[in-house]
Amino acid sequence: MNKTIIIAAIMLLVAGTVSLDARTKKKTTTKKATTSQVIYTGDIASKVIGYNGTTPLNITVKNGVIENIEVLQNEESPAYLKRAKDKVLPQYIGKTVAEAKKLKPDIATGATYTSEAIIKNIQMGLDKAKSTSTSKKATTKKKTTKKRH
Repeated sequence: MNKTIIIAAIMLLVAGTVSLDARTKKKTTTKKATTSQVIYTGDIASKVIGYNGTTPLNITVKNGVIENIEVLQNEESPAYLKRAKDKVLPQYIGKTVAEAKKLKPDIATGATYTSEAIIKNIQMGLDKAKSTSTSKKATTKKKTTKKRH
């Protein structure tokens, strides 16, 4: 009877230790590296003219996906600029750079020149986007053997 109680106590002690050990171990998680860049189109699209001048943008790309497009200081009429922004920009947000480059977006009726300038700025900016693809082709060396004469 005493052996049974001692064995039971030892088993409870071991079970408690294992349970405590499992709860106190740290969980390890791997975080995916994020790459983010902001592309300024003021320089690269300086010759792209809307109705009243240039329409520079900041295009934010995170992990290869367009996260935001901000229209910067320009001379476009605020009403026409708003119409163009509301129509054009949502067509790009959330798309990958590759998808956006192939996109044939709709333009805002009544704000054609401004819409076209924004689209051209986006396209030129995306041409400058860094590739998020890190795949490299494996190269194998041919094994060379020297022939003995």
